[in-house]
Amino acid sequence: MSEPQDVDTTSGPVPILAVVGRPNVGKSTLVNRIIGRREAVVEDRPGVTRDRVSYDANWNGRAFTVVDTGGWDPDARGLAERIAGQAEVAVSLADAVLFVVDATVGITDADEGVVKVLRKSGKPVVLAANKVDDQRTEAEAYGLWNLGLGEPVPVSALHGRGSGDMLDAILEALPEAPPERLNEVGGPRRIAIVGKPNVGKSSLLNKLAGEERVVVDNVAGTTVDPVDELVELGGKQWRFIDTAGIRKRVKEASGHEYYASLRTTTAIDRAEVAVLVLDGSQSVSEQDMRIIQTVRDAGRAMVIAFNKWDLVDSERRYYLEREIERDLVQVQWAPRINVTARTGWHIDRLVPALEKALAGWETRIGTGALNNFLGRLVAEHPHPVRSGKQAKILFGTQAGTAPPVFVLFTSGKLDASYERFIERRLREEFGFVGTPIVIQQRVREKRKR
Repeated sequence: MSEPQDVDTTSGPVPILAVVGRPNVGKSTLVNRIIGRREAVVEDRPGVTRDRVSYDANWNGRAFTVVDTGGWDPDARGLAERIAGQAEVAVSLADAVLFVVDATVGITDADEGVVKVLRKSGKPVVLAANKVDDQRTEAEAYGLWNLGLGEPVPVSALHGRGSGDMLDAILEALPEAPPERLNEVGGPRRIAIVGKPNVGKSSLLNKLAGEERVVVDNVAGTTVDPVDELVELGGKQWRFIDTAGIRKRVKEASGHEYYASLRTTTAIDRAEVAVLVLDGSQSVSEQDMRIIQTVRDAGRAMVIAFNKWDLVDSERRYYLEREIERDLVQVQWAPRINVTARTGWHIDRLVPALEKALAGWETRIGTGALNNFLGRLVAEHPHPVRSGKQAKILFGTQAGTAPPVFVLFTSGKLDASYERFIERRLREEFGFVGTPIVIQQRVREKRKR
């Protein structure tokens, strides 16, 4: 296990910053500068794919998520249109935008196309004039006032020059906390409907919403915003974060899989619980597994809905049971429901599954009860002896909920298999239905004589 980080006990998603701009203006290098580590892919070349498009960042004690849009596939045909398409997707998902321009090149047609999208969206924009390495380039950077997006912030992604000023400007542009985070004052719970294309995500949302569809947070003048739906189910309102409504042209304009991944990741980041829709008539795919991993990495609650159940015959059911045992073993904790979105069969089972998953996600165990449990567990099943030494759990505490985070203070590093055993027993004892569990270890330093 990697060295544990400080535990973040805040719940709910943080504001999202999208980084947009032409290839080779230094977007990914700037993303690495913002997040303070080298994680983003820094080549804007065709064929560069990535599993992650969003990164956690923190500046002056405020957390936010950075969405790096550098991974699309540029080619010679219609480059300006593709960059504008990339900006449309990014803007639709973000609370604010960092628009990166190469100060040494100046304003290009592609930049002008992005400016149109940004103006139309009405979202706050920070204009970063990158590659400003000296006084002379700084003077050139001020020519970017002509874009009409306010004062350009001169910055050098490579050398870090001006990055503090840029981060200050980003914090100013980002909201403190989007309204949808305020569940403590009774806001609707947030659900992302995710899954690969053609599994029936939109059909499910349409059937849940019925005729009373309430479109919220729709920015005037754009047709590309993901549509949030406020839907009343089981006597309470739920906010469904749906990304199926993004214009088809954008899909065609650039790498389809990359944008599907971008939309899915950001929808999950905005949600509290993800409903993963799988096609019950098809085998569980690698793409499905990647989405499951994204939900787990984001620490969100999860419900799995097997859709198109009307197409599942007894033979398919037999093979599906085997697939669940083999492929979904890591998420046995997620409630599973079988539905047919097209007809509405069994979709009433979704609300109880969501409520169960959210309750598990927010479960907190008292320190006394946790340490009693750990004491019994260690007495019955001590950690194996390794190289003549046996790691012991000295003390445990639950440091956070949503998802549940446990910190174990130990006399030595616990095996990964023993950690998985602890998680399994925690679930048997306390439930934690529908939620990933995070276990962090703090190994006691040996006293120097």
